[in-house]
Amino acid sequence: MNTLKLRSLIEQFFIEDIGEQDVTTNLIFPDDTKGEIVFLAKEKGIFCGEEIIRTGFHLLDGAADIHLFVKDGDPIEVGQQLAVVKGEIAALLKGERVVLNLVQRMSGISTLTRKAVEALDSSYTRICDTRKTTPGLRMLEKYAVRCGGGYNHRYGLYDGVMIKDNHIAFAGSIKRAVESVREHAGHMIKIEVETESKEQVIEAVEAGADVIMFDNRTPDEIKEFIKLVPAHIITEASGGIQLNDLASYCDSGVHYISLGFLTHSYKALDISVKVVLD
Repeated sequence: MNTLKLRSLIEQFFIEDIGEQDVTTNLIFPDDTKGEIVFLAKEKGIFCGEEIIRTGFHLLDGAADIHLFVKDGDPIEVGQQLAVVKGEIAALLKGERVVLNLVQRMSGISTLTRKAVEALDSSYTRICDTRKTTPGLRMLEKYAVRCGGGYNHRYGLYDGVMIKDNHIAFAGSIKRAVESVREHAGHMIKIEVETESKEQVIEAVEAGADVIMFDNRTPDEIKEFIKLVPAHIITEASGGIQLNDLASYCDSGVHYISLGFLTHSYKALDISVKVVLD
């Protein structure tokens, strides 16, 4: 992850939550009172959030002593200690909710991604995400996908060309859309075209697409369409594919399967923060 961007994001989240002050904490604890908290797993899954814990608490207390017992991508079990943080009680209490919210959500995405990878059970086809992420959290959510064993699709509209059905409709054809991009784009930019029929696949191949997506196609349809695609063109399946469907795509022959549900339908992993008493 980009450490500067991560720091900026967490600062914004703290400002949103703390505002001018934490009234409750400030009225109870002097700034120099020390304490200790522990992060505990209440659910089995895949952990993600090392740098969230480190960056978050160090922003509020530069002298905080942080010990992590797991790494991003590690499987965790119920009751397992994930991290211990020692420092100013005021900083621990002000930071725990924001940090925990992020760690729970990122671990939820990593856990769901790992389930998808295992359900597909393919050494050839890769699971990847989409742009269906939470605004403001895309960097973190896409990082969590990688920690779960998945791969990242484009990060935004700025880092890859993806010609979808509406682009094709406005342009008049796949051929026209691809030609326009080729005329204006640099040589480092790849072009992906979304297709829904045999005719569109053929047109995308002839137009010189670098990546062809089979949108909302069944595994059997994909197996037929992929015969029309030369070996040098990357293929992708997307649209309507759910966790319990993935096994049927194992032998479809596509390079990637992109799944929106990894980042829009995940369940936050249950993790708690407890005070450590002497």
